[in-house]
Amino acid sequence: MRVLLQRVSAAQVTVDEEIVGRIDPAAHHAPHGLVALVGVTHGDTDTTAKALADKVWRLRILDGERSAADLVAPILVISQFTLYADTAKGRRPSWNAAAPGAVAEPIVDAFAQALRDLGATVATGRFGAHMHIDLTNDGPVTVLLEG
Repeated sequence: MRVLLQRVSAAQVTVDEEIVGRIDPAAHHAPHGLVALVGVTHGDTDTTAKALADKVWRLRILDGERSAADLVAPILVISQFTLYADTAKGRRPSWNAAAPGAVAEPIVDAFAQALRDLGATVATGRFGAHMHIDLTNDGPVTVLLEG
């Protein structure tokens, strides 16, 4: 499982011109929030999802080297199978390392639920949809986590 984590001052995801998920850290009295782009590979489980959710929640990449847990910062979770692109050969990426949707969707859901269980305010995109993600990366800070 891979999570590309971005520190943001605001973010939202739109599907078919409808906002389906939005975080506003200022409304939670937090200087930042997080966008978590989540990729699932073969062999990932709910246990993997829970462990990475805990890491995301406690990772000290927000203001003053604090975590989302410290600031109760909101998190926008977006499924992102392209994190498993293999570009080693040729010019066309291979997606073989990405788990199929039927496997990946419940694991992404488990990741989001694990964050909620830890106390996070979580918004999500729509699995499998063509999404437009608008975010303001603050710093910029972008970190890749693997589990």
